[in-house]
Amino acid sequence: MGWSSWNAFRVNISEQVIKRQAFLLDSLGLKAVGYQYVNIDDGFFGYRDPTHGIIPNTSRFPHGLRIVTDYIHSLGLKAGIYSDAGTRTCGSIWDHDENGLTAGLYGHEESDSKVFFRDWNFDFIKVDFCGGQDLGLDERERYSSISKSIHQYGRPDVKYNICRWAFPGTWAEKVADSWRISGDINTNWKSLKYVIDKNLYLSAFARNGKYNDMDMLIVGMKGPQRLQGTGLTDTEDETHFGIWCMMSSPLLIGCDLNKIQPQSLALLKNTELIAINQDPLHLQARVYQHEGDTYVLAKDLLQPQGTTRAVALYNPSDKQQTFRVALSTLELAGKTQVRDLLRHRNLKTTKDSIIIEVAPHGSTFLKLTARTRLEPTRYEAEWAFLPLYDDLGIRKKQIMAAPMEGASGGMGVIHIGGTKDNVIQWNDVYSKQGGNYRLTISYSNEKETRTMFVYVNGEEIKSIPCQPVKGTAQLSLDIRLKQGFNQISIGNPYNWSPDIDKIEVHP
Repeated sequence: MGWSSWNAFRVNISEQVIKRQAFLLDSLGLKAVGYQYVNIDDGFFGYRDPTHGIIPNTSRFPHGLRIVTDYIHSLGLKAGIYSDAGTRTCGSIWDHDENGLTAGLYGHEESDSKVFFRDWNFDFIKVDFCGGQDLGLDERERYSSISKSIHQYGRPDVKYNICRWAFPGTWAEKVADSWRISGDINTNWKSLKYVIDKNLYLSAFARNGKYNDMDMLIVGMKGPQRLQGTGLTDTEDETHFGIWCMMSSPLLIGCDLNKIQPQSLALLKNTELIAINQDPLHLQARVYQHEGDTYVLAKDLLQPQGTTRAVALYNPSDKQQTFRVALSTLELAGKTQVRDLLRHRNLKTTKDSIIIEVAPHGSTFLKLTARTRLEPTRYEAEWAFLPLYDDLGIRKKQIMAAPMEGASGGMGVIHIGGTKDNVIQWNDVYSKQGGNYRLTISYSNEKETRTMFVYVNGEEIKSIPCQPVKGTAQLSLDIRLKQGFNQISIGNPYNWSPDIDKIEVHP
């Protein structure tokens, strides 16, 4: 959580701008509710000195950057910096900032890490890929190398963000703390919806305290901006902030805090939504129901498989929608308390379902506290972890969540198999007591006979040939689960497996 300079100022930053925004982050009460980073994005770079290495822009930062980080730290905040995995920065391309032509880390990882994190005392770094893309560099090699340099020559406590504008691959969680999953956000509804769409089915990849980054916030950016668009409506702002909280995306304010309006400030300080974002389970919400143009997302709070859940009713359509959600769909039962997190009010308790009207482009964010948590029986394919997934567009047949005719929720996972590791993997199949279960697999296989290999907790249970079938089909087998969380995987180490819609497990 914090503030970043790019959305409001692009490369037009200075010592005065950064200090002022840091002061406002504190004085407006944003630090008090959890915002702690003040991140300097592109535009600080001046030149490289053969003896002293990287030198800040002397007109924008005449006293250097250590004085800026010292000021930020004096306010009880943390300081962030920016670079690129290649030679040049994005600002040198899109904003024609010639100083950025040699500002990247490529060839300077050791010296820049020492300067950024020891000399200048920064606590965070965002690393872009405009220069890396320009040179045709390999994402995994570059970002992994940068991570090693940060730890070896900088400080091990530095937070590291990969800004590749697409989910880079599951390797990222081993080297970074967060990673961008989309192109840059702009100040219009179409852009916001695009970013949300990119992250709807990536919940499995936000884990172990590592996060999918949906980009900086545009809340409070009203009227003509340096980005494309004139801002969101108040309803769209609420959807924006609430979905970022539900998906545990980093919350980095992007507006000029000098100009923020009271309603935008109040939204950014909504402590009930912030608590959803900062929940200690660090979970990203999953899509539990997708009907027409509407989505119902949910995630556990405080305790895995507990009785408290956060729920979002997301309506990206252009007309008002009525949401009808059975408590059983959310794995809850019994008398359930319902809290509206946007309006800070308790709604009527329920024992069976939630029925709520949601405005166009709007969302309702709820906290449900139920009497009983039901043992899960349904696990959608789009909830699963895919070890070989990335969104870089390099592989022709990339394993991925994709629309699937006849599938529950209209989605499934395609291009499974061909190698041992190219599996679909549910890592949280839960059994309260352990014991014998009936596993039912819903799949699609329209082209030719394909074989799926089924694994439970790493052990191969069965290989099953599947004949061609139109639409979706089901097969069942008996398995044994241990008490607690189990792993179920489906793949084929030698050839393609059928595409998967979902699995169900019943005692």
